[in-house]
Amino acid sequence: MEAVNFARDYKIDVVLIDTAGRMQDNEPLMRALSKLIKVNQPDLVLFVGEALVGNEAVDQLTKFNQALADHSQMENPRLIDGILLTKFDTIDDKVGAAISMTYTTGQPIVFVGTGQTYTDLKNLNAKAVVNALLK
Repeated sequence: MEAVNFARDYKIDVVLIDTAGRMQDNEPLMRALSKLIKVNQPDLVLFVGEALVGNEAVDQLTKFNQALADHSQMENPRLIDGILLTKFDTIDDKVGAAISMTYTTGQPIVFVGTGQTYTDLKNLNAKAVVNALLK
């Protein structure tokens, strides 16, 4: 909450809260994440996953969303609003998992990561995904 208040005071538009690899099967960590969401009321909750893991990412995302719902103490639990896929420049034939993730959750891929810095966060190029599928 301190970072959010600091951002408000200094008119900073964006605060990124990294959950440090919360694993969807780790109940205490997911409970803490649900509390973090409730307390901070973020504008956007993004699931960050590696594109390299293929269909395993769909399972991770589904469990992550379910864990948020299960551990939330709110009447209408806050779930993910979108997806950020890292290592997207290395996925080759695993691109179908990205489509499955959006289909499963109904949420968009907001960004894809293609490197190590903030400037390496890109908007998803849907045309490139379709071309990769048709190879």
